[in-house]
Amino acid sequence: MRCWVSLLVLFPALLRAGIPATDARETEIADYHTHFKMADYATRKQWEVRKQKLREQILSAAGLLPMPPKTPVRARIVRRLDYKDYAIETLLIETMPGYYLGGNLYRPLGKKQPFPAVLIPHGHWKRGRLEDQPSYSPIALGINLARKGYIALTYDMVGYNDTQQTPHNFSGWSETLWSFNPMGLQLWNSIRAVDYLQSLPEVDGHKIAATGASGGGTQTFLLGAVDDRIGFAAPVNMVSAYMQGGDPCEEAPGLRVDTFNVEIAAMMAPRPMLVVSSTHDWTRHTPSEEFPAIEHIYALYGAGQNVKNAHVDAEHNYNRQSREAVYRFFAQHMLGGRPPAELVDEDITAPSDEELLAFPKSGPRDEEGYAAVLQTWKIAPFQSAPPDPDSQREALRFSLGVEWPGQLESSSGDGLIAISRVGHGDRVTGHWTPGKGAPIQVVHPASAAAALHSDAVRRVLHSGRPVLIIDPFAAGEQRSRKQRVDSYFLSYNRTDSADRVQDILTALAFLKGQSSARPQVIGMGDAGVWCLFAAAVSPVAVDLVADLNGFGGTDEDFRDRFFVPGIQRAGGLNAALRLVSHLRVTMSTEVDTNEASRSTDQ
Repeated sequence: MRCWVSLLVLFPALLRAGIPATDARETEIADYHTHFKMADYATRKQWEVRKQKLREQILSAAGLLPMPPKTPVRARIVRRLDYKDYAIETLLIETMPGYYLGGNLYRPLGKKQPFPAVLIPHGHWKRGRLEDQPSYSPIALGINLARKGYIALTYDMVGYNDTQQTPHNFSGWSETLWSFNPMGLQLWNSIRAVDYLQSLPEVDGHKIAATGASGGGTQTFLLGAVDDRIGFAAPVNMVSAYMQGGDPCEEAPGLRVDTFNVEIAAMMAPRPMLVVSSTHDWTRHTPSEEFPAIEHIYALYGAGQNVKNAHVDAEHNYNRQSREAVYRFFAQHMLGGRPPAELVDEDITAPSDEELLAFPKSGPRDEEGYAAVLQTWKIAPFQSAPPDPDSQREALRFSLGVEWPGQLESSSGDGLIAISRVGHGDRVTGHWTPGKGAPIQVVHPASAAAALHSDAVRRVLHSGRPVLIIDPFAAGEQRSRKQRVDSYFLSYNRTDSADRVQDILTALAFLKGQSSARPQVIGMGDAGVWCLFAAAVSPVAVDLVADLNGFGGTDEDFRDRFFVPGIQRAGGLNAALRLVSHLRVTMSTEVDTNEASRSTDQ
């Protein structure tokens, strides 16, 4: 608990309505089993603003903000199987230089071109795209879609079948700093799979759909959220307010901070979407809870007719009944409607695994390994022109997961202050001294009390200018324990370093409300790095005096002193330095009230 909280009894003014007594970041710690509630979006404009923010948040978590340059789509057809009314091609698609995605393309035979196309990411069934059982069969789905006049592409999750240059579950502190994770790699594979389908002359590029169940359902609505080329979607047994994923390819640091699957799925609006749910898994409440929330978003576009729910009485599945619901929905929107007799799920004979696989099940493969794939991912952002300052700032801001506050509540008395962003439940405490002139914010890595014992800060206080000294965010016991045991903590919660940057921005917004003059920010010790990144993403210019204390921007520096997922992928220290034009790097003991000199102006 922070040092000022214990003084609330002595200073009840700090408990003013609107200022929470405790910081919600210490007590409301989300995870993939949290029961989330959809926010109330009253207008289409309000939703569109939120949708754009969510799209960038997803791309940032996936390591795709900005989007890497796309190399030419190269697909190698390993074999082709011809049947009476369809054909199956086994292929490898090069989604990054030296990295290959395995899949099967199901083609109609004897039908008029061009064809609509359907992407089929699979779920976490053991055999992936090769699975063929009554409850789940991508093979049956692919063959039946081909028979009905679609080109269908089933493709691997990372680490499955032909796509084993990385395991399905990979992570590490360096990977986290560079946003290299199974979810992001898989989403990139899906985007490149769309590129491949659009490259086929027999595909109608304006009619591309995606459908998958379980983890494939997650991939379906994530892809629909970030790629408008997905004109139609049918996520199956995954759009839930009660369970969000819990697998490496469905989670990534920053992915669901302040959001959840229902809101992400609603980003398909107004494009047609069928939400398939079942009575015996975490989607059992869909007809009464999740679907009405999504339907409301479609209503904002006047497109309520474009979203439907099929609720199937079964265990977790993509069974015949679920597939037939998808056939009917896709036919209505992509084929102009078909007689019901043509929309049944016909029996199929699955080819052997050896026929559907590009590589043998065992034995060596002539492919680049994990280290090479990671290195390709790291250098991808630098293969194109450097982003403009606004784009760079946005990339850093989304990596940090911070915002410039809208409305603030504050309460002060006897030299103490508490500030909160309206609607967020956070609480920034510190020491506040009103005055005249340009305001000053001081951040000490320990506390405001520690800063007050510094001779340098005492000199700042004697300047007569407004001075705000804040307590940096420090995780309490409950939050720290949760972070230690929850593998996906960072998918739903920010790091302590990111929360400290948010608090610095919250304090800056308070100071801007007190004076129109350019504020000065003084970061002492390790707080100098926090203040540098806060100044870099701040929409208002600040004069920054920061003690970087040997921070050189290496992966190890970020790991030990400023751990923020994706911060290196977003440009790291060099990006922050480019974005802060008024910076004086100094030692903590050297701070004073003079305006910071312009030693960095890039």
